[in-house]
Amino acid sequence: MAKGAGKARKKLPKELAVVNADNCTGCEACIEVCPVDCIYKVPGEDLPTVQYFVDIDLERCIGCSLCERWCPWDAIDMVTSDRIAAAVADKGGPPGYVEKHQVELNRVAQMLEDLYKEQLAAKPAKPAPAAAAPAT
Repeated sequence: MAKGAGKARKKLPKELAVVNADNCTGCEACIEVCPVDCIYKVPGEDLPTVQYFVDIDLERCIGCSLCERWCPWDAIDMVTSDRIAAAVADKGGPPGYVEKHQVELNRVAQMLEDLYKEQLAAKPAKPAPAAAAPAT
């Protein structure tokens, strides 16, 4: 189990990884580089050419972008946390998987997006930098 699994998050990253399931071939390159083991295999029951594809546990993703950089199929995008719900709703995948899991995936993504927006709203505003004195 990954370090910190099951603990409530203190802060969400600015970006989270989202798999475009229609582009994923199940090569596992992303699984190998993920430092928090938040990427998991999903059986590709409805995809005769793919035995499985991957998906990401957004509640554990730390936004490191290693998976996006290592994916040879451009199947992973880093999405800003304030837009994660729309990205998850549009990520696609086999019809059977989408039918079984999309409601829960959307719920988690919306919860994380709302939490991120709350964190931004609660963050104190940075003071404006002081103007430099004119040179004499």
